[in-house]
Amino acid sequence: MNAPLQNLTHWAERVDMAAAFRWTVELNLHEAVSNHFSLAVNPEGTRFLINPNGRHFGRIRASDLLELDANDPETMNRPDAPDPTAWGLHGSIHRALPHARCICHVHSIHATVLASLADSRLPAIDQNTAMFFGRHVVDDHYGGMAFGDEGMRCAEMLQDPKVTTMIMGNHGVLIIGRTVAEAFNRLTYFERAAETYIRALQTGQPLRVLPDAIAEKTAQEWETYPGYAEAHLREIRALLDVRGSDYAH
Repeated sequence: MNAPLQNLTHWAERVDMAAAFRWTVELNLHEAVSNHFSLAVNPEGTRFLINPNGRHFGRIRASDLLELDANDPETMNRPDAPDPTAWGLHGSIHRALPHARCICHVHSIHATVLASLADSRLPAIDQNTAMFFGRHVVDDHYGGMAFGDEGMRCAEMLQDPKVTTMIMGNHGVLIIGRTVAEAFNRLTYFERAAETYIRALQTGQPLRVLPDAIAEKTAQEWETYPGYAEAHLREIRALLDVRGSDYAH
């Protein structure tokens, strides 16, 4: 590692985030140079890492990530200022919610299709959709791009620590986790769950919806499944390493 990289803080967290960005491209969950992941790095949750403005997910390296202070009014005057919607959404959430450690926001295809339905709730129709039972909220009041006011409104909807997922009506999805591994694992499962539900709707047949008690039991089992999210991210990093990816630079 060269000298400038040695001076960067939170290196392990940076590497995890860079791996998540790269694998988002592999799964085609990205969109141009939009969308953002962030990770709180202080106990109060107000200092956070986030991808730089205008950088494609497929090129993000650990050393590229910005470290921002959600309470710094001069952030958008920095020469390396973040995307204004990233600052509006992620800054507002990190400023207000210390439990929202890692935030993944994308406009992935199936999540956005779900967010475009008049009823954007995700019913528990299989093991994967059950992961989000009682743990998602639907934002029915899209007000335009996520600048400051829109970000604060979204933060208010995420105050319950049990909520891990916001289906952003007319917009996309936002996932919260305690770590990069947890949030990214949920993101990949949410996209798969949304696809399963949409494909089930396309059959026109009645849905086999799980009873609430079983759906809640399954959601709790997902939450306590030992080491699953960590193993998922570890294997993603291993796959990137085999390819000789520069994500960890």
